[in-house]
Amino acid sequence: MHEPLNARQIGLWRNAIYVIFTLCGFATATWISRTPAIRDTLGASTGQMGWIIFGLSIGSILGLLGAGHFIASKGGRFVMMNGLLIGAGGLAIIGVGSSFFTYAPVVFIGLAIFGFGVGICDVAMNVEGTMLERATKKSLLTGLHAAFSLGTFIGAVVGWYATKSHISVITHLSIVLILLVVLIVYLSRFVPKGTGQESKTDAGAPTLTTKERLAIWKEPRTLMLGIIILGMTFAEGSANDWLPLIMVDGYDTSPTTGSFVYGMFVAAMTIVRATGGILLDKFGRVAVLRASALSAIVGLLIVILGHNYIIASIGVVLWGFGAAFGFPVALSAAGDNPHGVAVRVGAVATAGYLAFLVGPPLLGMIGDSIGLRMALIVVLVGIVFAGFTSHAAKPIGENGQATTK
Repeated sequence: MHEPLNARQIGLWRNAIYVIFTLCGFATATWISRTPAIRDTLGASTGQMGWIIFGLSIGSILGLLGAGHFIASKGGRFVMMNGLLIGAGGLAIIGVGSSFFTYAPVVFIGLAIFGFGVGICDVAMNVEGTMLERATKKSLLTGLHAAFSLGTFIGAVVGWYATKSHISVITHLSIVLILLVVLIVYLSRFVPKGTGQESKTDAGAPTLTTKERLAIWKEPRTLMLGIIILGMTFAEGSANDWLPLIMVDGYDTSPTTGSFVYGMFVAAMTIVRATGGILLDKFGRVAVLRASALSAIVGLLIVILGHNYIIASIGVVLWGFGAAFGFPVALSAAGDNPHGVAVRVGAVATAGYLAFLVGPPLLGMIGDSIGLRMALIVVLVGIVFAGFTSHAAKPIGENGQATTK
């Protein structure tokens, strides 16, 4: 940002970013909610569908790796808005590929484009969130990630209704595309230009060179924040992918009960994220992260060692409480120093998404040998490491020196 903003402008900026987080979650859930219909239309097997979805992973990783450079060059607003537009275009290609051509490679390409757009938007909106925290002097990222969770819930409900009402995939995705484009164009006016963009005036330092941007990935504090987000995101992603099966296979519950227990996990995370700003402002990042790690450790131990699903459900809630803070707090800490903020947030976010993408399949492979419940020991180890490195989230000033909490 190159000009100071008044309170009204900051308020409009904050509200716009909340909506954008919601839109990003909504768009993601839109695709997920129609995967059964797309699979059936393509006539793809489970293995073939896995390869098709791999396009999403490729696009997401490329977007995450390139986001820091794009933001440093063009600014957060440019990358965030164009990322959502690219993602909307990817949805259009998915719709066409699954409805008109019924050709799997087209869907693969659409998913790669969608993943790339959402990936760069994700980093950019988190950079906007960290800059908002600086402007308001309040902890906002946990609330913003709660908005993302709300968006996924809304997208899932809309997808369920579209499926139940026999609304075609192309019609559903086209409506979502139009909604995204209209809201992006409308919201862009409220987001200041140049957030996260490197210039010679930022923090009194010259523009970072490519070599300096790469060096940021090796900074001790950035690496430790990466460990925090790896451990906590592994805990979150593992629950998203495996918790219903853990309850069904590990505790002999019905699929309905397994889904309900997973709903408890999501609800616990969403509630904590929605109210987390108050806790962070009162107790600070380090104390909250340590308490989160402890909660997740206790919760996982209960799930691993429990003897009935009711006790295990209590553990799941504690697990959800503990996993809620890692991602947003680590990203908030990565944005403390405005010089190189886009690269740091991008590096830490990439670590988090690698845990999302790689961690759950790894857990599945281990679970084949020792069972999913016992495989959670790997998640437990990751959280222990995250807890031990929590001190890295201590706030620093623009000069890189630690401040308070």
